[in-house]
Amino acid sequence: MPFVPQPALFPLKRDGLDPVAELSRIRDEQPVSRLPLPFGMTVWLVTGYDEVQAVLGDTATFSNDFSNPGIVGIGAEHNPGGLGFSDPPAHTRLRRMLTPEFTMHRLKPLAPLIQAIVDTQLDRLAAHGDRPVDLVGEFALPIPSLIICELLDVPYEDRADFQRLSMARFDLFGSANASLGAVSESLAYLLELVKRQRTQPSDGLLGRLVRAHGDEIDDQELAGVADGLLTGGFETTASMLALGALALLQDPDLAARMQDEDTIGPSVDELLRYLTVVQLAFPRFARTDIQIAGTMIRKGDIVLCSLSAANRDPALGTDMDVLDPARSVPPHLAFGYGVHRCLGAELTRMELRAAYPALRPAISPSELSFRKLSLVYGIETLPVLLHVTRGGV
Repeated sequence: MPFVPQPALFPLKRDGLDPVAELSRIRDEQPVSRLPLPFGMTVWLVTGYDEVQAVLGDTATFSNDFSNPGIVGIGAEHNPGGLGFSDPPAHTRLRRMLTPEFTMHRLKPLAPLIQAIVDTQLDRLAAHGDRPVDLVGEFALPIPSLIICELLDVPYEDRADFQRLSMARFDLFGSANASLGAVSESLAYLLELVKRQRTQPSDGLLGRLVRAHGDEIDDQELAGVADGLLTGGFETTASMLALGALALLQDPDLAARMQDEDTIGPSVDELLRYLTVVQLAFPRFARTDIQIAGTMIRKGDIVLCSLSAANRDPALGTDMDVLDPARSVPPHLAFGYGVHRCLGAELTRMELRAAYPALRPAISPSELSFRKLSLVYGIETLPVLLHVTRGGV
């Protein structure tokens, strides 16, 4: 970040819950525009809904692989790996194994577990009585971590430590070294977890993958799958829980819809569109010259897609900067698009439908502190007073 000029950082900034005005202005004027970056780098920012779909849906033209020869060429040892940074056919092979595990049919039995985790956290919040409680640290962060523990069959005796590592790797207040240390420690733990599952497969996600595809996937790849679930499903869901709760505090009518079984589904989807906590999709690299929206992108150029701008595009409908769960618009891009669309999208929806409690603010919205620059947008703390209710997935 110290080497990135301020004029190029606006896609990572927000004004409260809204994208900054500059992002909207550039989308409306030029949906594909060049970011002013140093060192001769050519980086394009794509902000229009149709244009973002065109990039994210075209794996033949755009690569996610950092080590792709002739495009980026930074070396395979620096490739982050996993589903998000691989191209077909490697991506296709891994995605084929994982997709059945994230269908609604497979996830439905998790609903009672999710509700039990949410209810336990609500009981802990209720123990605070009339005192304010931080919804981020004591509700939004623990819930996705504990659900991931269930998915991966993390032993109960390890869960407190696993939760500590999950939170430490995304700790905004700690040092970079501490965060990297937590990542390394959690990867080492996940590799040991995979090795145990290899010898004694359980009924959880890893055990099922071992039994069904044990000869097709090695321990490193399987640990990468587990780490991808933690990386993609922890911080993003926690941010949605916290920011969504803030949006509900500001909109009593929407809060009421979230307590109604008939309207909670569309309300969650509208919150996902409106908030779009993952602001930018993983970078793409052009394999060949291509023209999008009248702009020529050259082979080797880097392309960044602003999901937050695309989800507010007026081309989708009127008043897209307004939170309106009754609206009918094309599918949002909060989970991405195309073959790299978030595998855990339905799991996230289940968590959100179960988890929003009835709240009252404990401080003025003007006193809240949001992340200044972040790929995953969020709020640092959210002091609230709780009215305990029990929802349903």
